[in-house]
Amino acid sequence: MRTLKNFPEGFYWGGATAANQIEGAWDVDGKGISIADVMTEGSFGEPRRITRGIVEGEYYPAHEAIDFYHHYKEDIALFAEMGLKMYRLSIAWSRIFPDSNSDTPNEKGLEFYDKVFKELKKYNIEPLVTIYHNDLPYHFVEECNGWSSRKVLDQYLELCKVLFTRYKNDVKYWITFNEINDLTVPLGNWNHGGILHEGTKYFVDQVDDPNMRYQALHNQMVASAEAVVIGKKINPEFQFGSMICHITVYPHTCHPDDVLLAQREDLIRNCFCGDVMHRGEYPYYALRYFEENDIQIEMTEADKAILKEGICDFYTFSYYMTICKSADPNTAQTSGNIMGGAKNPYLEVNEWDWQIDPKGLRYTLNHVYDRYRLPVMITENGLGARDVVEADGQIHDDYRIEYTRQHIQQMQEAITDGVELVGYTSWGIIDVVSCSTGEMDKRYGFIHVDKDNHGNGTLKRTKKDSFHWYKKVIETNGQEL
Repeated sequence: MRTLKNFPEGFYWGGATAANQIEGAWDVDGKGISIADVMTEGSFGEPRRITRGIVEGEYYPAHEAIDFYHHYKEDIALFAEMGLKMYRLSIAWSRIFPDSNSDTPNEKGLEFYDKVFKELKKYNIEPLVTIYHNDLPYHFVEECNGWSSRKVLDQYLELCKVLFTRYKNDVKYWITFNEINDLTVPLGNWNHGGILHEGTKYFVDQVDDPNMRYQALHNQMVASAEAVVIGKKINPEFQFGSMICHITVYPHTCHPDDVLLAQREDLIRNCFCGDVMHRGEYPYYALRYFEENDIQIEMTEADKAILKEGICDFYTFSYYMTICKSADPNTAQTSGNIMGGAKNPYLEVNEWDWQIDPKGLRYTLNHVYDRYRLPVMITENGLGARDVVEADGQIHDDYRIEYTRQHIQQMQEAITDGVELVGYTSWGIIDVVSCSTGEMDKRYGFIHVDKDNHGNGTLKRTKKDSFHWYKKVIETNGQEL
């Protein structure tokens, strides 16, 4: 008889958000403009636009978001009631260094996070802090086209020094960059690189320069390594994680061309950044990819040395879906998170055309653990769906419960396989502004926020059915699903 192992004692059951998708207060207490602040609303059928600066009359969802800035005590109390052991959050760079004239950090911004960490400590919730999560200060776009410039690398390290010193007794676990590998695809230019080429108007259809994009990615990986070295000197107990947007790839058929195409896609999109951040050097397959695509990276000997020195301690990734790759151009396609691919006929899709594949999570966990043999955290996973508020104010989201249950079951399978899985922070523990579409209707949270796609609503928080279900999961350490 097959017996599954229990989740380990001290497993970090948690939830995740990003500052630019929840905080709001975009111009409060000295905060500067970020790249998230110049993205308009959108929907699945109407892409978000990127504007140069704030344009009067446009609606920018990040400006208020769900106003966590003024609701953080209420929200953290709800997280505690749910039983969260860990809360993954990010720090808004432009709240700390608002503009190009900022030589000293904005004290009001630092004080806000002082209060957030104090509140988390009150409930014994461990913070997992992402330093850079899609919110580059906008002035870097106009000054130097974002992360394509080493200037941003240097300024990022100044931010890190401030955060590591200020919060050395408040935070143990750090993630240097959110979904760093998104810069391997053109869609990553804006959110992840702060790169805006002439002619780019829409988030989903960006003008691309692969050489500049990969230079920006190189700069981020060097910045990550330097941040690890700096952080360990400030507090040797700090633990640093990578964060990969893992779009797991299957060959569409057993045809060797499909198999080789899927392997190449997996290596460049999923493995490349993890290999650099955990093994400390550029892998062999990336060098061929660069040569064949005429990509030339400016890389110094000092860069190579710091990449070796500043490797990360644990591996984290987001997981929402899998895709297939096919060498046949006539194969039916699907879209999804960051990159699309061939449609898998064995999987269902959600309303936003994301394929749902719980067993793919077990496959992915084994894949990454076999590669790195490091502690693993799933730092994003969840279902975006439209929720209906009933006449009595309740939200019955059985579909979200079932989605999460199936993924947690596969996590337990992976633990039984031998994977060292140490944490799970469900994406959108509370409803957030969707990064890709700017909607509120695409809801992920276990906590409902009364706000619509156009900014209307009371911001009232309501516990969904999934709130109570997840609370029981945490109470029983995953035994009652």
